[in-house]
Amino acid sequence: MDNDRAEGSMKNIKGRVKEGLGKAVGDSKMEAEGKMDKTEGKIQNTIGGIKDSLRKST
Repeated sequence: MDNDRAEGSMKNIKGRVKEGLGKAVGDSKMEAEGKMDKTEGKIQNTIGGIKDSLRKST
C-alpha cells in the first residue's frame, strides 16, 4: 500500500474530527478547516490508489 493512501486516510479522519468539533462548539473556522483537511485527505488517498494500480500493472 502506498504511503499516500495511509497519510490521506489519516488526514480524512482528522478532518472529520475537526469538522465535527467545529460544529459542536460553533467554530465555523475550525469546521471549514476540517472540511479542507477531509478533501485533501480524499485527494491524497486517491493519488495513492492510482500509484498502487500503476505498480500492480507493471
